[in-house]
Amino acid sequence: METSQLAANLPKIVNLKLWLHTMIPASLMLVVCYLAAALSGMLVISIPETPWPLWLGCAVLVAILLLFPRKIWPILIPAGLAGFVLYDLQAGVSIRSIACLILADIGEILVAAWGVSYFMHGLPRLDSLKAFAKYAFVTVILAPLVGCLIGIEALNGDSWINFRIAFVSEGLAFLTVAPAILGWVERFRTWRLSAGAYYLEAAALITALISLSYAMFVARAINASPALLYSLVPFLLWSALRFGSAGAGTMASIVALVSLWGAVHGRGPFTETDPINRVFSLQLFLLFTAGPFMVLAVLVEERKRQGSVLRESEKRFRLMANSAPVMIWMSGTDKQATYFNQLWRDFTGRSEADLQAGLVGVVHPEDHQKCSEIYSQAFDRRQPFRKECRLRRHDGQYRWMLDIGVPRFHEDGSFAGYIGSCVDVTDRKQAEESLASVNRRLIEAQDQECTRIARELHDDLGQRLALLMIEMDQLSHDLTHPHKCRGRIGELQKLASELATDIQSLSHRLHSSRLDLQGVVGAMKGFCKEFSKQQRVEVGFRSSDLPSPLPRDISLCLYRVLQEALRNSAKHSGMRNYETYLWATQDEIHLTVSDFGKGFDAEMAAAGHGLGLVSMRERLTLVGGQLSIQSQPTLGTTIHAWVPIDRATMLG
Repeated sequence: METSQLAANLPKIVNLKLWLHTMIPASLMLVVCYLAAALSGMLVISIPETPWPLWLGCAVLVAILLLFPRKIWPILIPAGLAGFVLYDLQAGVSIRSIACLILADIGEILVAAWGVSYFMHGLPRLDSLKAFAKYAFVTVILAPLVGCLIGIEALNGDSWINFRIAFVSEGLAFLTVAPAILGWVERFRTWRLSAGAYYLEAAALITALISLSYAMFVARAINASPALLYSLVPFLLWSALRFGSAGAGTMASIVALVSLWGAVHGRGPFTETDPINRVFSLQLFLLFTAGPFMVLAVLVEERKRQGSVLRESEKRFRLMANSAPVMIWMSGTDKQATYFNQLWRDFTGRSEADLQAGLVGVVHPEDHQKCSEIYSQAFDRRQPFRKECRLRRHDGQYRWMLDIGVPRFHEDGSFAGYIGSCVDVTDRKQAEESLASVNRRLIEAQDQECTRIARELHDDLGQRLALLMIEMDQLSHDLTHPHKCRGRIGELQKLASELATDIQSLSHRLHSSRLDLQGVVGAMKGFCKEFSKQQRVEVGFRSSDLPSPLPRDISLCLYRVLQEALRNSAKHSGMRNYETYLWATQDEIHLTVSDFGKGFDAEMAAAGHGLGLVSMRERLTLVGGQLSIQSQPTLGTTIHAWVPIDRATMLG
């Protein structure tokens, strides 16, 4: 039963909450606007139906509207206007004038509230000159202009004078009171972000300014020196620099209220006999007092906001940079480093302050001048740069680093310095140096091979061919002994056959046509036979499970490995018997060349300058293969090469 009753009463409860959420602000709006109108009325120097020197009503109402969502504006605006009407009735303003003034207030309020909300996207924050310019145009110029054009008929006296005083009155309130309300509400929303001393300082400043203003505008006689007005400047500067637009607006409002109170009671420097001149002179004083300090306050707010944004951006940057996998640095406009990330500090083993003091002790002495020249030239031209240098690590070892820097610029396009990153490229440099060394040695080996072939052609084959030609020439002149000639011809045939065999062997060393005609097995078997015959050794060759056809690049690679391995064995093993075995698994082709000779230290051989092992490894690398060497002194040597294959691709 209780649950059903609660469900039945739920709409009433919701409606009650909505009513409270709207009627309480509306009631407060009525009270606040009535008090603002009453305070403004207390400052009227002449009769009530003349312009107010400072009309607070519209500025207060608009400031409160901007603090609430638009959906309840239709309730708050009538409540505020009701407060104005209530005061006007008490002040004895005629019904016609009240109607005209209310119509003018409606126009001014709508223009100000909707204009600020539209141009500034909600609650105005006077933290930039651009935002302040938008706010001032809408509230200090446009809205008062609309209100004065509509409400001028409600005022007695000269229309131009009334328009002038009313326009300045409305604009002055929007310039001082509204920013003060908006600024302090924003600060109270972030109360915890400020220390208690901040608000004690504000209270002390307000008390001091009220006391000084009272002494100047109320307590003093009519002929008080105008020079005393300059004593307000330090307090207004203090409020603008420390409390921004909220502080400057508050202090200007205090000065305006106290000075107007003094003028109403015939005290202070603004006591001309003519009330109109007295009002206008006082308005001009207040306008030129509030305007510059409000601009100064906005500039201070803008600087603080930019500083806050910069600090937040720097915080995020440092967080990102410290977790980055590269060394990151930044420099200012004076070419001096301003930041090094954590990886930099870990790499060098130095603090950020030590690094900022200079990198001379970190950069290798041989690289320092070159790096400085590259950096200075790029810095002077505001261009990116790229340099490689050696930097000393925390353990004393120098590492090659690739340093890339690009210029930084502020939002206005001014130069801000450089940002760069360093990457360790030592392994790449060593690989490049190793490759360059291998290439140099291979070129030297190629030159040596060409020299050997040339010497072999000249000293061996060339000499034997020359001897053959001489023998044939002598034989052509001695044909009188047929039996003897036949014997010499047989010897010459044998010599020509040996020459042909040697030339064929030399040709096979340079390029084996058998590899193309017979495949890798036939070419290897033929080479082993020829090698056995030439070197007077015995080479056993076996093969099994080989796919057919085998890719030519793999066949040529393994063929060259076989040639090099047998030559090395014949040269260094001290044995005359060798075993070679070529076979395949599901995914690889394997080749082993074994001897049972004196062996060697494989690690020392790999670190040496011989090209045999280097050339075999390089060839295998080109086809994705690998080489292993099993050798010990007196225990023989086995060279094992293997290359991956894709049988599916071969069969396809």
